[in-house]
Amino acid sequence: MADQDLDLGTDRSLLLVDDDAPFLNRLARAMEKRGFETTTAETVAAGKAIAQSTPPAYAVVDLRLEDGNGLDVVEVLRQRRPDARIVVLTGYGAIATAVAAVKMGATDYLSKPADATDIVNALLARKEELPPPPENPMSADRVRWEHIQRVYELCDRNVSETARRLNMHRRTLQRILAKRSPR
Repeated sequence: MADQDLDLGTDRSLLLVDDDAPFLNRLARAMEKRGFETTTAETVAAGKAIAQSTPPAYAVVDLRLEDGNGLDVVEVLRQRRPDARIVVLTGYGAIATAVAAVKMGATDYLSKPADATDIVNALLARKEELPPPPENPMSADRVRWEHIQRVYELCDRNVSETARRLNMHRRTLQRILAKRSPR
């Protein structure tokens, strides 16, 4: 998508909130190439401060940050700038969190890894139209693996507890955890 194809309007301000610094920097550069004026934050506190002082027209907020929940940034931004277009990103895609994000005022919800084109499409899609499907969606095997990893982390890396919650045999789970992630 070329810069001249984007209809950003006069306010091109974009807030990016993510605690993954390399991802945040790559995304900021990619969004600047597409005509956005980016501001970045690595914490909920910094994101809320920016949303409070200079609310941007667009925002991309990671759901899980080291110091809290990205939905807190969405809430402040929605209060300060109701017309802002907000996309929530997360590595742990789940229907419940997607619903919560949209109820809080997010325009769209994308699972990581999302590239800059997917994010721009979601930011600029009008309410009546759906953005095009992602170019490289996660495979079903990858989604399953991500879910297992998420539950494993939530169970403090306890294999037996994770296996119980997933209704899976412990040895089967250990074999899955020992393998590399599918593409």
